[in-house]
Amino acid sequence: MSLPNVAYFSMEIAIDQSLATYSGGLGFLAGSHMQSAGYLQLPMVGVTMLWSYGYYDQRIDQNGEVEVAYIRKTYDFLTDLNVQTTVKVFGEDVIVKAYRVEPELFGTCPVYLLTTDIEGNSEWARKITHKLYDGDEKIRVAQETVLGIGGVRILQAVGYKFDVVHMNEGHALPAAFELLRQFNGNLNEVRKRTVFTTHTPVAAGNEVHWVDTLLQGGFFADCPRDKAVALGGENFSLTVAALRMSRVSNAVSQLHGLVANKMWDWVQGKCPIKAITNAVNIHYWQDERIAAAKTSKELLDAKLEMKKDLCQYIADNCGKRFDPNVLTITWARRFADYKRAWLILMDKPRIEKLLNENKIQIVFAGKFHPDDKMGKEMFNKILKESQTMKNVAVLPGYELALSAKLKKGSDIWLNTPTRPLEASGTSGMSANMNGALHLSILDGWAVEGTFTGINGYTVEYPGLDDDIPWEERHAKDHKRIMEIIENDIIPTYYENKEEWARLMRQAMRTSEAYFNSDRMVIEYYNRIYKPIAHAGAEAGQDSSDVRMVENPNYDAWTFSNIK
Repeated sequence: MSLPNVAYFSMEIAIDQSLATYSGGLGFLAGSHMQSAGYLQLPMVGVTMLWSYGYYDQRIDQNGEVEVAYIRKTYDFLTDLNVQTTVKVFGEDVIVKAYRVEPELFGTCPVYLLTTDIEGNSEWARKITHKLYDGDEKIRVAQETVLGIGGVRILQAVGYKFDVVHMNEGHALPAAFELLRQFNGNLNEVRKRTVFTTHTPVAAGNEVHWVDTLLQGGFFADCPRDKAVALGGENFSLTVAALRMSRVSNAVSQLHGLVANKMWDWVQGKCPIKAITNAVNIHYWQDERIAAAKTSKELLDAKLEMKKDLCQYIADNCGKRFDPNVLTITWARRFADYKRAWLILMDKPRIEKLLNENKIQIVFAGKFHPDDKMGKEMFNKILKESQTMKNVAVLPGYELALSAKLKKGSDIWLNTPTRPLEASGTSGMSANMNGALHLSILDGWAVEGTFTGINGYTVEYPGLDDDIPWEERHAKDHKRIMEIIENDIIPTYYENKEEWARLMRQAMRTSEAYFNSDRMVIEYYNRIYKPIAHAGAEAGQDSSDVRMVENPNYDAWTFSNIK
């Protein structure tokens, strides 16, 4: 059986620092997906947007506060396909033009980039592809409409015959509605070709819009209102509709699989939700110096050189002189409240004692959504505190290049989400590949890949999942983190270098063995992309899983509302 041709739709894909088409973790994951598909020469293409201003440029202003800046991006390395299509968006015919990232450029599969920022479109239509995740609801709906409907039509225009449309999050849902239009309302035919990845249990990651707003926006590709409501409700949930329009979906870690199945259990007519744990591309993320290290001494020496690079970057960018011989802890990810950047600073006298004694140094980095006031306030508060605290640095501009530098130059990669809200949290995987140990709340992929005393440290205690007030949860998590740092990490790092090197080696081995995106993409092909009747028989899945595809009308309720 030949492998199916897959079209991978994602609102953001992080392929290279030089191409600003991403904001954070979702894009990093998509980039690794494209890189491994290219490396393995699998029949896949990516579809995303060519953002004229990227997400945003993050800088520190003259008042010492974070600044959101928009700078137009231009590229001379994309292939102009001279192909375009037209999509009806809020009653306006919007021209969508396509460019392509050629595989040899960054080692990916082919990636198609869509833009509306071209001559022939109105000023409003051009803004659709200006800013990733624009806070204006009308623009946001238009972005998703262009990605999904425009993406399907562009692929058909260039002659790419896809067997599977993979919607990476609900942003690309209009692609399923465009297929529904093309198959004259036959949801069976759409489901045969559509799969869906859900990335988060957090409300902000599961979009909801009033159905009439989406209808006016062209989101449903001429699907009637009543049938759209049957799929996603009047207060239309993109995730719910995606679960009903796909033949199979997946969560992004084993724990997230349990959470997602419980969270969406009420949805009649939903497809099965499997769990495929995220991963990162080792060929992109791992530094050659540490990959080449054979002995413990070589490993420690390679890490020291990588730390010197990071320390020089910190000195150059925020005027602080970090010592590469001091234990370096990094918290770097999206500044969202549930990720709790502030957790390690909860007891200021306690953490300052370690900082002032040069036992540790801490680096913070990460972006917030430009409309997230709480995220911005959190960043500014930590930034202000860092200006008067020894051995604390806050670095703006957390993008691919800085992310790589931090992962290579850190000893500890700190992950502090409120369990179980972190679906995966892949940054720790690429940190592990560079010999940084994970210190994590027992959430996301850490449940599967971080083992205390073997390759890192996890935050566990009796009553971990008890229903307790948030303040008590924060206090318990903080207390355990500090105990691990003071009693386990610091003594081992300074007094037993051989043991520290062993932990580094095991962290690298774990990530190389399982959390490499080559494994992830192969698993997607075997468990998600192949027609399930065949894949189930080959993988020895239970008969109910196979029967589901042999008889795709496994929920008459949904189909009766569509036909």
